Amino acid sequence: MASATAPTTLSLLPTTKSSSTSSATPSSSRVHLSSFLGGRPLRRLGFAAADPLLAVQVASKVRSVSGRGVRGVVSMAKKSVGDLSAAELKGKKVFVRADLNVPLDDNQNITDDTRIRAAVPTIKYLIQNGAKVILSSHLGRPKGVTPKYSLAPLVPRLSELIGIEVVKADDSIGPEVEKLVASLPEGGVLLLENVRFYKEEEKNDPEHAKKLAALADLYVNDAFGTAHRAHASTEGVTKYLKPSVAGFLLQKELDYLVGAVSTPKRPFAAIVGGSKVSSKIGVIESLLEKVDKLILGGGMIFTFYKAQGLSVGSSLVEEDKLELATTLLAKAKAKGVSLLLPSDVVIADKFAPDANSQIVPASAIPDGWMGLDIGPDSIKTFNEALDTTQTIIWNGPMGVFEFDKFATGTEAIAKKLAELSGKGVTTIIGGGDSVAAVEKVGVADVMSHISTGGGASLELLEGKELPGVLALDEATPVAV
Repeated sequence: MASATAPTTLSLLPTTKSSSTSSATPSSSRVHLSSFLGGRPLRRLGFAAADPLLAVQVASKVRSVSGRGVRGVVSMAKKSVGDLSAAELKGKKVFVRADLNVPLDDNQNITDDTRIRAAVPTIKYLIQNGAKVILSSHLGRPKGVTPKYSLAPLVPRLSELIGIEVVKADDSIGPEVEKLVASLPEGGVLLLENVRFYKEEEKNDPEHAKKLAALADLYVNDAFGTAHRAHASTEGVTKYLKPSVAGFLLQKELDYLVGAVSTPKRPFAAIVGGSKVSSKIGVIESLLEKVDKLILGGGMIFTFYKAQGLSVGSSLVEEDKLELATTLLAKAKAKGVSLLLPSDVVIADKFAPDANSQIVPASAIPDGWMGLDIGPDSIKTFNEALDTTQTIIWNGPMGVFEFDKFATGTEAIAKKLAELSGKGVTTIIGGGDSVAAVEKVGVADVMSHISTGGGASLELLEGKELPGVLALDEATPVAV
């Protein structure tokens, strides 16, 4: 691998990092999910019909499961729903924990159905193999039974996407639910009411988990967005249901965020943005162990600037993280990571969409002004650095992209990643505001993978183990 490009920015780390060439190449296997979706690909999630369900850069051999998907064997490899045969599923009651926590407007209309569509491949696979699907999810943060957080508004869209009429229960446990389960035909789907209507759910109460598990024969967790929580429906039920396996979405998240990041095709770059260093400490420290290039943007950069003795005006600074910023800069230098900070910024006289603005060098922010975006020189430098990469992960915006006037940097990164995706670069959008950014720019479809989990994505990138994942059955290793 060629040496990483030396930074030309304020980080003053003219270092290079040598590495071996790609440790793996993508599998040529393809999973045509159009058969699951009636020809309609899953927007935003990398589930295009031409895209492999788990096209990841993994060191281990990828095997095909005829008619059942693809498994990438990674460090957190778990048994997948695709590993279960028709014989193992036909007539079986399957408890599926999905993440159907979609946004609703004041009239209870779904404003973004991404998470519902993300659950479709797993549900389709189960019903096509004769299983009886008991679908579970949370919605919002209810305090007890809260009508506005009922899953009832989801039924029409869910039924439309799956292609069958979904039956809705008024509870998630109890005699009435048991009757509905008993009457469920093979290939049928029963949607339980919001599991968080019970406080025992988030407390992972064993007795409550046992009641949920009593409804089914086996368990599938496809709720990556809640996999970092040990709740009754994500971790507790696995103690009573075997097998307990990952759904296609959860499997795909693991293989990208663990497999592709742990054994990337190099050079490997990470772009980390957001307002505060404190919220990304774990991610930055973890990525410094793995990347060749680290690009920083967003409000956190001003803490790094001040740590280097620069004036930052009234920009956001975490005073208690100045020493940390200095430590991270030193760690990057010691590890030979090319760490790039913006060389110029867009500053404003107030935090507002109609603020007066100007572009200044990062070393010349005047008093009373605050930085709200990266400047054009920084965009050019960042793009040039990304041109030589083969794997990129992005978490966090470059500026206050909610304000159009200060969205240029974030949108430029989104467009650059889309361009590189078209050239075969693996591009991973690690959840959070970065997802909103690529969606806003209209380039979500071309990214290699877009994570559906915010907190779960961050914890996985930090190297943390997720309780909802640990509880699942291990995959059978494939001989390499």
